[in-house]
Amino acid sequence: MALSRRNFGLWAAAGMAAAVAPRWALARIELGAKTIETLSDGHLTLPPEFIFGGLDPEALQPLLTRYGIGAGPLMPEVNVTLLRDEGRVVLFDAGSGPGFQDSAGKLPGALEAIGVAPEDVTHVVFTHCHPDHLWGVLDDFEELLFPEAAFLMGQEEWDYWYDPDTAATIGSSRAAMAAGARRRMEVLEDRVQLFADGAEILPGVAARATPGHTPGHMAFEVRSGSESVLILGDAVGNHHVSFAEPAWPVGSDQDPQTAAATRLHLLDQLAAEQMRLIGYHLPGGGIGRAERAGSGYRFVAGE
Repeated sequence: MALSRRNFGLWAAAGMAAAVAPRWALARIELGAKTIETLSDGHLTLPPEFIFGGLDPEALQPLLTRYGIGAGPLMPEVNVTLLRDEGRVVLFDAGSGPGFQDSAGKLPGALEAIGVAPEDVTHVVFTHCHPDHLWGVLDDFEELLFPEAAFLMGQEEWDYWYDPDTAATIGSSRAAMAAGARRRMEVLEDRVQLFADGAEILPGVAARATPGHTPGHMAFEVRSGSESVLILGDAVGNHHVSFAEPAWPVGSDQDPQTAAATRLHLLDQLAAEQMRLIGYHLPGGGIGRAERAGSGYRFVAGE
């Protein structure tokens, strides 16, 4: 689906009328000496066409029925991953921050609930530059929320969103995203560390290019001995259509065909190896596994 200006406006504004009390939706796993938790940044409020627009309604309806998805807005969780290892406190993405959707931007409260102050965060690692992943780096005063952190991002993702021509060429439906990303990246410019696909960005943490949702989208494999977990970001962005029919184009992806190819490869590997995964918008805190189900897959939440 090609996003319209109206759809982006719905994404950015629909949550204003849907704010609810925070629910931290915590999940936790141990990976050797590493502790991984998911913290709730709240949830998004999206019109169904943001995900499903452009799909064949007759083919889509049985899937919607199977997952109990009605005609109202979609409200996916926003799960920010926190890694603690040898004195490092690492966030994978920074949440939505203030001013995006009232139902999101709850990460500071989640951190407080587990006893982590913003200045305790040593690293913030970005999967990509969409608002619900990047905009939380700034607080209400547009100052860095995590003043002691190093910021890490893939070189291709940085180059794409920092380019001033991106806002003019990305299309009207995504221009606000590009402008918002650039403004926050200007604050990060002197502190960001850029890396390439395959780099070990921290001990036991390797970057993995997963393009399509954005041009330089990255996932991250966290490994300890023979155990590993893959932090997916939005490479697999929902628990319904993208698992059951991973080849179907999803409207929220910037390059739907490339994103579908990435999804198919990831889900095949995850299911074959039974590697644990963490999805930014998957239910139950986002931690689980992928299992084969018919011609597609299903998400199984839990450790």
